[in-house]
Amino acid sequence: MAEHKAEPESGGGPSALRTTVRTLAETLWFPAFFFTGFLVCYLLPFHNPVPHHVDVAVAGPTAPQLEQALEHKSPGAFDIHQVADADAAHDAVTGREATAGYVPDAKQPQLYVAKADGYSLESVLQKTFTSVAQQSGGQLQVHEAAPTAPGDGMGTGLFYVVLACTIPSYISVMMLLRATTFGRRKKVLTLAAVGAVESVVAFFVARGMDVIPNEPLAIPLIFLMTQAVAQTSLGLVPFFKQFFPGVAMGLFVLLSMPSSGGAIPVQMVPGFFRALHPIMPMGNLIEALRGLFYFDGKDVWRHVLVLCAWIVAGAALLALGLWKERRAARKEAGNGTEAEAEVAADEPQAAVTPSEPPVEDPSFELPRPSAVPPHLHRMGQQQPTLTGRVTDEGGRAVHGVAITVTGTHGRELVRAITDENGEYAAAGLPDEFVNVIASSPDRLAAVARVRARDGHPVRQDFRLDRRPVPAGTGR
Repeated sequence: MAEHKAEPESGGGPSALRTTVRTLAETLWFPAFFFTGFLVCYLLPFHNPVPHHVDVAVAGPTAPQLEQALEHKSPGAFDIHQVADADAAHDAVTGREATAGYVPDAKQPQLYVAKADGYSLESVLQKTFTSVAQQSGGQLQVHEAAPTAPGDGMGTGLFYVVLACTIPSYISVMMLLRATTFGRRKKVLTLAAVGAVESVVAFFVARGMDVIPNEPLAIPLIFLMTQAVAQTSLGLVPFFKQFFPGVAMGLFVLLSMPSSGGAIPVQMVPGFFRALHPIMPMGNLIEALRGLFYFDGKDVWRHVLVLCAWIVAGAALLALGLWKERRAARKEAGNGTEAEAEVAADEPQAAVTPSEPPVEDPSFELPRPSAVPPHLHRMGQQQPTLTGRVTDEGGRAVHGVAITVTGTHGRELVRAITDENGEYAAAGLPDEFVNVIASSPDRLAAVARVRARDGHPVRQDFRLDRRPVPAGTGR
């Protein structure tokens, strides 16, 4: 039966205090990061959204005077440019050259708006230009140039469709980290399959609720975004290790959602998030879908290129991580013979003395090195990355042998005990060379150096000979 090595309790004094502080820091940095992130990235941009540089096409020669009046009333809120007539103002909105179009008239001024750009922005435009019309004695007429689908009354339904495909994309990566029997290629293919299913299901559910128009081309666009998030997240894992959940969720939640322009129009969030809008995958998918659904495909290709660039970046990170792994493997292999001889020459107790405390993993998604039962693995349990059997000189199973796995610098990763069949198993080992030491009080210790790799379970058997009886003991 496998078991973990018990850790000694900390005593009192400064050392215990430092240990406590370090444990709290390693454990609570993740919720502290999110607490701060939600305050800065959600409360800040959403608590009082105001327009910033909203582009308005104004028909006729009064555009300069109107710009001065609006700038005096709301500095930096609106950018005015002049167009020839009412048709040009309308076309500027439908062609995404302007957010709104205004046609001054003494009696019936007209405003062209697009709910597809966000209901809250449309409301601000109506309020602002109603006041402008009243000052000239006219009654404003509002025309919807790009209405949303009937089931998307607030113009935010598209945001939630995209959000439903964004969050599972990186959560899938975090959960796949537990699939230690899956190699890199299987994980990439799994993420692609998950993204394909999400894209199809999201489209038909949203279509069934009448949240989006019937444009099946949206399915490959959504798929591109899922892969931009998932493959980039997978590529980040080797570089950030246990901090990966914070990096991925910070990138694709704390920064992506406020800058997406889906819940709050991008023209109404602070400048930092407006600058992120053309870069982040979520915002680019929302703009691509808006262009596809409501603006005759305007600029869809540009947003597709950005999503493809994220996928290429993810592939580059995966390739760089593979190169880094192989380089480390060659280096370890070159030192393997010497290291194995040193470990075999020493007593196991000396070999497993840790030179540094193990890094505690702050998230439940990432696997920890642990001893697991050699058989009868249940749903949710880690699959073994290292298994083996210990026998004696006659090939019989040896029960109760301590199996110690150590990593770089001799740090102990996990300890297991062989069961009644002489078998042991360990899971969650780091992707590197490890030393496996088999020891028992009445037998000679044995050591082996093996390579632990995701998706490639390794087996290491041992044959332990009895310790020779010292001369003069009478036995």
